[in-house]
Amino acid sequence: MTTESSEKSFYETPGRHTGILSWILSTDHKRIGILYLTSMFSFFFVAVILGVLMRLELIAPGRTIMSATTYNAAFTVHGVIMIFLFIIPGIPAGLGNFIMPLQIGARDVAFPRINLMSWWFYISGAIVIIVSLFTGGGAPDTGWTFYVPYSIRTGTNVTLAVFGVFLLGISSTLTGINFVTTIHRLRAPGMKWFRLPLFVWSLYATGWVQILATPVLALTLLLLIAERLYGLGFFDPSKGGDPLMFEHLFWIYSHPAVYIMILPAMGAVTEIIPVFARRTIFGYKAIAFSSLAIASAGYLVWGHHMFTSGMSDTARMVFSFLTFIVAIPSGIKVFNWVASLYKGSIELVSPLLFTISFIFLFSIGGLTGLINGALATNVFVHGTYFIVAHFHYTMFGGTAFAFFAALHFWFPKITGRMYREALAIKAWIILFIGFNVLYFPMFILGFEGMPRRYYDYLPRFQTEQFISTVGSWILATGLAIMFYNLISSIFTGEKAPGNPWGGSTLEWTTSSPPPHENFEEQPVVTGGPYRFGKGK
Repeated sequence: MTTESSEKSFYETPGRHTGILSWILSTDHKRIGILYLTSMFSFFFVAVILGVLMRLELIAPGRTIMSATTYNAAFTVHGVIMIFLFIIPGIPAGLGNFIMPLQIGARDVAFPRINLMSWWFYISGAIVIIVSLFTGGGAPDTGWTFYVPYSIRTGTNVTLAVFGVFLLGISSTLTGINFVTTIHRLRAPGMKWFRLPLFVWSLYATGWVQILATPVLALTLLLLIAERLYGLGFFDPSKGGDPLMFEHLFWIYSHPAVYIMILPAMGAVTEIIPVFARRTIFGYKAIAFSSLAIASAGYLVWGHHMFTSGMSDTARMVFSFLTFIVAIPSGIKVFNWVASLYKGSIELVSPLLFTISFIFLFSIGGLTGLINGALATNVFVHGTYFIVAHFHYTMFGGTAFAFFAALHFWFPKITGRMYREALAIKAWIILFIGFNVLYFPMFILGFEGMPRRYYDYLPRFQTEQFISTVGSWILATGLAIMFYNLISSIFTGEKAPGNPWGGSTLEWTTSSPPPHENFEEQPVVTGGPYRFGKGK
């Protein structure tokens, strides 16, 4: 197989349009992937700034830099952006769009025009959410869950923000349909199911969650909009509605959405480990099936978000039991990642350092999830800072650190340039320290009884709040260094070879960056995706 192409890269290939139109009207999966990445990280920075400002407000009891109303709006917008505009679309829509067709030897996704339409739905939803901040009654103040009955009665611009999230849901569903069809129909000759890279397996499992779960959220949000506009009384108890039904419908989507966020991250680190351990992945089929198991079991555990909302003891015990079931396939993945590293020829470069951090932080997030899943302890920590810490260890320490690992890993393939490794490692050290200083004190705050989403607190919580705020400054510094390194390397980095890491999956057999149709010749697959060592 070739590692260099004589064809022009997709950046240099002229299309039907020029300038900005050659990007926003392109149906090339690689350009669409970059559109997603650029958009998502732009929104990510806004949410990070809001997060730092919120932490600054909480550095001391009482008012510091903003009012309670502004704080409520800030944490709502922070949550909506991070969840719906960054983490959910993050790896699948951004890196998945760019890398998945390359990994299966395809020229593009199955429906290129729908792929472009999906990005337009995404950007339209984002614009609607941004407009909602400055129109109507102002920025929504409900939190990203839009819980009723408050979201029905508040005078802020919840209706427009919810409609924006509805548009994002359409985008996510279309991406899921496209990816599942592509993986079924466009694999290269010889690429059987158990020759698929495990990143592709994770996107396949994620695609089914997107297809089956997202419409439930869309329907729920439409009912909420109808209730606010026409007073129909689906969820408002004063009109005979049931607020608990909203929680059920919301979490039937939003808990599987956690797996939309984490499964592609798990797939990405599974690609990185064998390359930098120079070993075939341990337990290929176990990892592939565990992705499907997590996606399947994830539909059945939404009730653990509602143990204190009001449901029968039997239902609570069933949901608690099922929550523990999800831990089994997650544990299988962690075991196989560690086993793959065992006795490997490990090269400690930045993608692997971020990956190891992911395993460590995600394990803390996962194990503290069992405390949430157990009935007795859930009642104790429900609605406290413990949940905030657990959520961020899972989503930021898990998904975002894996995203950063994957971004460094595939950066040469996407841009055709190498980044500065020493600066990347410095950024990783600062990020890792900042993350733990920021979020670990929240576990302690939660055990001490500090409720989450509160604007003010008792003086006895100040020490942990102060440490946490200092951690946010360290974390933001690490992010600034990391993105400075990556962005400046696009313009000044050394030219990347086709396969700088010695990877064995198909994307490394074409040039960096790839040509317009990905490969000069249709690749033919004759073996598994991870071939290292003597038997490769």
